[in-house]
Amino acid sequence: MRRTLFILASILVSGIILVLAVRDVPLQAVGEQLANIDWLWLIICAVIIVLGLWARGVRWQGLLGWKLTFAQAFHSSNIMFTLNFLPLRLGEVARAVLAARYGVPIATAATGVLIERLIDTVLVVVVLSFALSRLPEAPPLATQTATLFGVAALLAFAVLLALSRYPKTAESLVDFFERLLPFLKRLPLRRILHDILAGLEPLTHWRGAAHVIGWTLIAWTFSFAGYYSVQRALGIAEIDLLLNAFLSVALIAFSIAIPVTVASIGPFQGAARVGAEALGLSATVGLSIGILYHVVTFIVYSSLGVIGMIALGVSLGDVTRREAPTTQSAPEAI
Repeated sequence: MRRTLFILASILVSGIILVLAVRDVPLQAVGEQLANIDWLWLIICAVIIVLGLWARGVRWQGLLGWKLTFAQAFHSSNIMFTLNFLPLRLGEVARAVLAARYGVPIATAATGVLIERLIDTVLVVVVLSFALSRLPEAPPLATQTATLFGVAALLAFAVLLALSRYPKTAESLVDFFERLLPFLKRLPLRRILHDILAGLEPLTHWRGAAHVIGWTLIAWTFSFAGYYSVQRALGIAEIDLLLNAFLSVALIAFSIAIPVTVASIGPFQGAARVGAEALGLSATVGLSIGILYHVVTFIVYSSLGVIGMIALGVSLGDVTRREAPTTQSAPEAI
């Protein structure tokens, strides 16, 4: 019953946000825009999305201490992205279950998911801050605020890395805040802190840090490049396409973190429209970019997800049978 209600709520939320995203936009004009596609650029976009998934598979392998083969990490990541299109958003559960199937403790896999989300959040905040500061008509206050958010995100991540290197200092800080604010003792702060610091521990060594951070940068570069390619496929040339890729991809990453939607329909298109309009494009063009990029990612993710299930010999029931902690409120890769 709860699952049914959640699915119905997801359909309702997606529908409402989609209506808001397409308001005042002539859908016939969107259709005409999508009818004039440069298919070469669209194929390039699809290839880039595959490369992005490959990079995220390599990163996932490193986050789990190379306990999985690349094929196992790649296919399980693809299955995750595919299942996250479904209303119940069971992708992270599936990925943790698959990792456990190959000998990785499910708690370790769940912590890896948490750290992956944390790193992605930091990067998206920094990119969004940069993009907002580069908008041609951005108010000075907005530019300064965006810059401060970007710096704060980097500093917070640096502090977490330092605490993971010196866990006793982290425990002392928890003791201090619990004495200062006694109600915090009711919260599982120590367990949460332990999980986060345990997940960050591989990043305290240069090899692990270089692997995870390096492949994070590579993976997101492919995401921006894919969005750039979609803009070229639609023949858009009157704005800074790279800046719009940075801005729109960051906005989309935050928007699709909304858990109660169907395949992120609505938030995805709305974020693309907001990004395009911020750079002076029409709502029609912005919506066209969002629709086309969403369709391409859906086709690629779904295809590779199905291939992954076949390659690993698992069914939908196999990968969603058990429960694992997830972090669906953080920005997601696209």
